[in-house]
Amino acid sequence: MYERDAVSPEADVEEHQIEGALRPKALSEFVGQHRVREQLSLVLHSAQRRNRAPDHILMSGGPGLGKTTLAMIIAAELGAPLRITSGPAIERSGDLAAVLSTLQEGEVLFLDEIHRMARPAEEMLYVAMEDFRVDVIVGKGPGATAIPLDIAPFTLVGATTRAGMLPAPLRDRFGFTAHMDFYEPAELEQILHRSAGLLGAPLEAAAAGEIAGRSRGTPRIANRLLRRVRDYAEVRGDGRLTLANARAALELYEVDPLGLDRLDRAILDVLLNRFRGGPVGLSTLAVSVGEEAETVEVVAEPFLVRSGFLARTPRGRVATPMAWTHMGLTPPPDAAFGAAMGASGRNPGSSAGNNGGRGNGRQADGEQGENSP
Repeated sequence: MYERDAVSPEADVEEHQIEGALRPKALSEFVGQHRVREQLSLVLHSAQRRNRAPDHILMSGGPGLGKTTLAMIIAAELGAPLRITSGPAIERSGDLAAVLSTLQEGEVLFLDEIHRMARPAEEMLYVAMEDFRVDVIVGKGPGATAIPLDIAPFTLVGATTRAGMLPAPLRDRFGFTAHMDFYEPAELEQILHRSAGLLGAPLEAAAAGEIAGRSRGTPRIANRLLRRVRDYAEVRGDGRLTLANARAALELYEVDPLGLDRLDRAILDVLLNRFRGGPVGLSTLAVSVGEEAETVEVVAEPFLVRSGFLARTPRGRVATPMAWTHMGLTPPPDAAFGAAMGASGRNPGSSAGNNGGRGNGRQADGEQGENSP
């Protein structure tokens, strides 16, 4: 099993607590996502002028891009209380009714991973978002009755990493939808300098650039790598966050200059050296690196596809010329990537890149991909 802490976009409870101290408190402090910030500012200020709760807001994008931070900023900008829950925590419609019935007027309800909410709760949420009413079912069978319960006007802020999994009726009830993009290195450098100041660890510009370049375009990963560089500088270095200390720390944690970690490189190594670049099925690839198929598909593949190292084809996973170059290898004349292009009539990298490394990954992992040499 490979350690995924360094560049995983997910965060545990302890890291969420650390992130809380680094989060910006206002839209003016939020770095990056310029179009989303402008649109959101307009929505919030317009609602404040009309003295009404703003439209419901849906934010989509990968983990660690700032969806929770923006939800907290929305509540702060409105001067309203914030209630936080998540889709997996709402297993029944009664769970949702209990949350909605206790909301104050104008309160902001942040529902993380909204696509994982139970279907009965989704159907209750439709009415709550549109009519500010929930129907509580009392009794069972023919004697059951629905008691309508009015709830205070509120603003729902939903966050999802898989917007395509949201049913259309729920998605259509959001008045504003924001898609969170990955960050540019210059934006990550701004975030790193701000975080370093809050941590009391002055950061050299060259070191900030080095960390930003290995952070996969994700602020959460950038802040995590910053803390690890700080730890290295305090324990094994001279206490300064210099370029030399940053490079030494990131090498220790096996994060290479393009942000690939040990598992990423293991996948590419197996794909290139054992399967001659593919195509190879997901299950075969996962067994070859000693990981679960879901870990390879959900954790490693999105970044490899987005960065252009890996492509998904109907026959399986295929390494791109960029992968051969990065691993210091020369692709053979009959490299599978060229064969896959000829068979499909198009560049598989463009198809894979359009879905951001998500979507029909398992459908592409057909029997041909599993049995390919």
